[in-house]
Amino acid sequence: MNAFQYSSRAQRIVFGAGTIQQIGKEIDTLGASSVLVLSTPEQRPLAERVVDLLGARAIGIFDRAVMHVPVETARAACAMAFDLGADSVVAIGGGSTTGLAKAIALEMSLPVLAIPTTYAGSEMTAIYGLTDAGLKRTGTDVRVLPRTVIYDPELSYSLPVAVSVTSGINALAHAAEGLYAHDRSPISDLMAREGIRAIAAALPVLVTERDTAVLHQARAEALYGAWLCGAVLGSVGVALHHKLCHTLGGSFNLPHAETHTIILPHALAYNAKAAPGAMASIAQALGTANAAQGAFDLARTTGAPLGLHQIGMREDELDKACEIALQNQYPNPRPLEAGAIRELLQNAWEGRRPV
Repeated sequence: MNAFQYSSRAQRIVFGAGTIQQIGKEIDTLGASSVLVLSTPEQRPLAERVVDLLGARAIGIFDRAVMHVPVETARAACAMAFDLGADSVVAIGGGSTTGLAKAIALEMSLPVLAIPTTYAGSEMTAIYGLTDAGLKRTGTDVRVLPRTVIYDPELSYSLPVAVSVTSGINALAHAAEGLYAHDRSPISDLMAREGIRAIAAALPVLVTERDTAVLHQARAEALYGAWLCGAVLGSVGVALHHKLCHTLGGSFNLPHAETHTIILPHALAYNAKAAPGAMASIAQALGTANAAQGAFDLARTTGAPLGLHQIGMREDELDKACEIALQNQYPNPRPLEAGAIRELLQNAWEGRRPV
């Protein structure tokens, strides 16, 4: 067995249908009493439900979370938290809301309780991202890691199938890339394989099944997989896939989950020969013969977008995207080659199935 290092992080996980009802008790466990609740504008009703459950502990709602966390939004949220005297924040929603909570934690060192309603996985990591003047800056700081995460599958029952699919494949990408991360360990590998298996099994059910009980079980399975995939992302470094997605999202304002869904098969194909063991594990967990093609086929059979042209990227922007992606070197199984990455982006723009 190869030598490895593994650092566990202190988080409390509460998983199960109806567990949102325990939020008051969980805030008390954190020792907090003045909670600012965060959401997107669309999910304000969920934020108001949290306020009702918290009672006097809740001091306000900031409902302007948006994807990629613009610095202007982060500053406005911090100002509100400061003015109201918040001693903690609750983030209910997907990665945009969790990302905003992390920005507040980074600036003000407030504890975060996250309630995911999608499969983004951000709640399990100490990774943060802020977008300023069209460039997304990412970093890692233990202060932004949510102290408590409540996973309530009931909150995902109404999540549109199309959103569920791309959110789920986004989570799957965390685990897939974790299997060839330079700092992976036997523990992260176990979580990655199980997370990929759970999500790959659940997503087709969400698309085809009509029985309510079966759908609810698939929702729980997908959320379980998302937790594991997020935990993988929180314990290893990222490589080409995530770097490309951060570039495309932050610099071209592309939707986060859809971008991950489209790029994943092509990033796997790029690294396939350099990481054969990881590709075999990914393929096995997907239940397919080839990792890159299996990821593409999962997206295709579940109705996800397959090409960057479908989500708003212009072909004449690909050269700039390649240039930005190569500006900072980072660990990756295969060396970063400008021509090959440009070809990757072209294939992803067109939505080609990896060969």
